[in-house]
Amino acid sequence: MQQSNLELEFVSLLEENQNLVHKICRLYTNDEDAHKDLFQEISIQLWKAYPGFRGDSKFTTWAYRIGLNTAISLFRKSKRQIDTTSLNTSIHHFEYSSYNNEEEEQLKMMYAALYQLNDIDKALVFMYLEDKNYEEISETLGISEVNARVKMNRIKIKLKKILNP
Repeated sequence: MQQSNLELEFVSLLEENQNLVHKICRLYTNDEDAHKDLFQEISIQLWKAYPGFRGDSKFTTWAYRIGLNTAISLFRKSKRQIDTTSLNTSIHHFEYSSYNNEEEEQLKMMYAALYQLNDIDKALVFMYLEDKNYEEISETLGISEVNARVKMNRIKIKLKKILNP
């Protein structure tokens, strides 16, 4: 079966940017199976939405929005039990590369603190740590830049209290 140009383009973009999906999964899951399930579900949702991607924003901004919305909605809906959707297209040709948790051992305390935040605050911190500017953060999360800045300052104070009791 021959892949269409749209599929090839999507698979290429997803392979190039899969680390952002891994990071979202790491933020919203706490074991490898849930991580893989969420990764698959985000990939599926990205594929389903891809024909509507017009390129008005960067692929990464668009993927953040889809990925975070998928993670948040699944997290809320199932309380960390992720239900997945099966997909019978040639997206299975996508090469999944493992995510090495050992490289992030020094971040365990930070992740433990982040797990204590609400879903939107987690997304905001995630994007902030990805060096996204407040304009991109506000566009992706659907809040004003001022609101994003205020929320981030409050989150920093909260995380300092959690990490340094």
